[in-house]
This record gives sequence, C-alpha cells and structure tokens, in this order.
Amino acid sequence: MTQHAKSWTLKPGAMTLADLRAVWAAPAKLILAAEAYPVIEASAAAVQAIVAKGDAAYGINTGFGLLAKTRIPDEKLEQLQRNLILSHSVGTGELLSDAVVRLIMLMKIGSLARGFSGVRPLIVDTLIALYNAGIMPAIPAKGSVGASGDLAPLSHMTLAMLGVGDVRVNGELMAAPEALAQAGIAPVVLAAKEGLALINGTQVSNALALHGLFMAERLLEAAMVTGALSLDAAKGSDSPFDARVHAVRGQPGQILAAQMYRQLVAHSAIRASHLEGDERVQDPYSLRCQPQVMGACLDLIGNVGRTLLIEANAVTDNPLIFQDGPNGQAEIVSGGNFHAEPVAFAADTLALAISEIGALAERRIALLIDATLSGLPPFLVRDPGVNSGFMIAHVTAAALASENKSLAHPASVDSLPTSANQEDHVSMATFAGRRLDDMAHNTAVIVGIELLAAAQGIDFHRPLKTSPHLEHVHHQLRQKVPFFDADRFFAPDIEAAKQMVLHGELSSTCKNLFAPLYA
Repeated sequence: MTQHAKSWTLKPGAMTLADLRAVWAAPAKLILAAEAYPVIEASAAAVQAIVAKGDAAYGINTGFGLLAKTRIPDEKLEQLQRNLILSHSVGTGELLSDAVVRLIMLMKIGSLARGFSGVRPLIVDTLIALYNAGIMPAIPAKGSVGASGDLAPLSHMTLAMLGVGDVRVNGELMAAPEALAQAGIAPVVLAAKEGLALINGTQVSNALALHGLFMAERLLEAAMVTGALSLDAAKGSDSPFDARVHAVRGQPGQILAAQMYRQLVAHSAIRASHLEGDERVQDPYSLRCQPQVMGACLDLIGNVGRTLLIEANAVTDNPLIFQDGPNGQAEIVSGGNFHAEPVAFAADTLALAISEIGALAERRIALLIDATLSGLPPFLVRDPGVNSGFMIAHVTAAALASENKSLAHPASVDSLPTSANQEDHVSMATFAGRRLDDMAHNTAVIVGIELLAAAQGIDFHRPLKTSPHLEHVHHQLRQKVPFFDADRFFAPDIEAAKQMVLHGELSSTCKNLFAPLYA
C-alpha cells in the first residue's frame, strides 16, 4: 500500500503493519492498484464459465454447509446469494468500532482483489466506495466461532452493500438505503458465488486481533515508561539493565527492552543521589526484572504481528478459483482457509502479553504505596490516616489485573461443532480477538494508576529531578492532574491518566527510542 497525501493505493497481498496501523488510527481515501482489475475480471469470468457449463460447484450453484449436495437452478442463483446474506446476518451485541470495521473492509477488499474469489470488479469497487464515503456497516460484535469464516459479522458488512439494515456515518446510525443514496452508491445485486466470497474469511477475527495488537503496542510503550518512572520513585537501581547481563542470556526482546530502560533513566539526578551508601542490595523483581518480563512481552507481540500481517494479506474464503487447472482451464477448489486457528493462537498469546504488562505494573503500584519497600510516605500521601491516598486506587488495579487473568484463558482450546456437525472443529478466534479490547482497557487503567503513583513518588524527591525523558512525562501529567496533596475525588485523575496511556502520550516525545519495536 502506497500513501499519497490523504489517499492510499492498495496493492493486494502487499500491505504492511504500518499500513494497517494507519488505517486503524484514521480514515483515508483508498485507491485499488490498476493491475488488480484484470485478475479480478478473469476470476469472475471463470465463475460464469462454470455456471454456463452446468456442473455442480460448491457455493456457485449448490447450497451451503450440509446443504452442499443441493443443486440450485441457474435462475435462482441471485436469490441464493441474497438469501445467504439475509439468513446469515444473525449477529448480536454491541457494534464494532469504526476503527475495527475499517480494518475489516480493507482486508476484505485486499483479499477479493487478489483474484481467487470469483467476484466481479463491481463488488470490490462498491466496498471501496463505502469505505471512502465513510459508510461503516453496522456489525454486531458477537456471533462468530471463527471457522467457515466470520459468517455472521461479514454478512452484516455485506448487508450495507445490498442497501439493507443500518450503517454508521460520522458516528451516527443511519438506514443503509439513505446513506447509499446520499453518497450516490447503487446497491448491488449479487451474482453467483459473490455472497459466499464476501462472508467467508477471517477478516473480522483478524481485525479484532489487530486492534488488540495495536493497543498492546501502546500499552507496552507506556508501561516501560511508567516502570522506569517507578524505578526512580522507589530509588531503585539501574544496574540490572546493564547490557552484559542480557547479552549472556541472548533473548532478543530482553536485550532490546534493557536498552530502552537504560535510555529512559539516563541522566537521572535521583539515581545519582543514591549511587553510594545505599544499604539495599537488590530491588524487588517488579523493578529488577522489567527487561526480562517486558522483553518477553515484546517478543510475543512481535510474533503476533507477523502472523496477523500474513493473515491480513491472505485469501481466506472458500471455494477458490485457480487459473492453472488441467489443460489450462480454471479450476474451483474447496479448502479450509476460513479456519482462523492461526489468528486464535495469535490472539491468545497476545492476551498473555497484555495481562502480564498489567500484572507487573500492579506489583509496582503495590511496592510504591508500601513505605517499608519504597521509602515513600505510606500510600503516597502526606498525613496518612486522615488521608487514604492511593490505597484504593491500588485495589482497583488489583481487581483489573485479576480480571485479566481470567480473560487470558485461551479461547482457542474450545470448540463447539456447528452446521449439523459439518463444521465440527472451530477456532473461536473471533472471541479470542474481541476480548483483547476489554483486557487492554483494564491494563490501561492499571498503567495509568502506576503513572499517577510514580509521579507522586517523584514529587516527594524534589528538588531532585528524574531523567529528561521522564521529567517530560511527569510534566505532561501535571498539566492534567495536580499533585495529590490530600484526598479528593480520584476517579477523574485515573481516567485522565488512562487516556494518556491509550493515546500514546507517554512516548510521544521519544518515538525514536521505541522505533525498534516496529522494525
């Protein structure tokens, strides 16, 4: 995908994680590379040739799932495809966010445009037109088991192309016919196979997992910053970040994380103040082992990114049209690329990383409020007793860390047969991806509370300053949240800190430091 000002040129099969991140973050006009159209047209022509020949071909002139042996007359093929979309639009729950829907639409466009799905250019162009007009199909979050494709949510996406149901425009719900009319987009009538091609695939599972991935990246950056801030607040040692320690182990994420921690705490006057005469020999693990834990999370997140990028560029519907069949004829092949096991495994491992980022941050909050460990006033407030300070803020962090442990249970180990046992093993990837948003928000609160606690600790060390990087973060926070001098309504402070975490504000001025995360 090539960026031109505020537009994107999509080359099917060649998207990068940076492209996907940009689409997730903000809308931009999408243009399909011209070279994609001939292969789309050839694939559509192959389907029409199969229909004209009259041989039974799954999804083209047969029923679906266990009804695959039911032959459909040619005059009912359009009705077959429309009925497929209507009957499969059975989703429930809250609507997916515009950011997730953009990813779904982008990946579906990219998949269909690779020319293995048998759809006409009209179908791809209509999806692009909806995307560019900011017409986001109203897709309920629940109702897919992540195999045989994300059938229900992708059916809701397809409804918008038919001019049925609701869409969201600028955050507001609107009837699809009205939105299409205002944008000058004609509803489509689906031809043979097109409905099945649109709803078969892993795009919803993958979009949800990508959303979790991009949230996890922000959490990782923020928690490394707050962890470094906590180190100085507790007057911990940076000796465990020594490059030699990590080189002899050899774990790449750990080595990179240690390098980042060294840079984050460099030139701290607080650290310089206790280089000599400190009676403590070793810090608790939540300070000392940050490179080991966060480095392992970094490696997991990197591995997940590679898997999800492959899936984002993949063709995952069924059946597929290949132009290199016997005697040079097009051949239709039924397979199972719609099974989202790779996405489910990726989402499950990402859940571990998100949970551990929060779990480690919670332990540092506990350390900071414990005067015997931190050397700071009890519960980080003057006149403790009259003031409870951070006592119950830590309870909130503990509650969310515990909740994340339950949510981190792998979804992929579950399977429930569907379609009268024709679809007898499923991935549960859609839930695996969907639960990452809740987990990420939980961890953002925990890291936000740590930010507040660590900044409070730094204030107690004044006039000494922490490192330049961390001083800037402290200053950003204090523009929004004042020093906690006495008990006050605390929830707004926590929400402000959480939003700083979610919006990447803790690393906004040192992006070059975190650039290796995205190499």
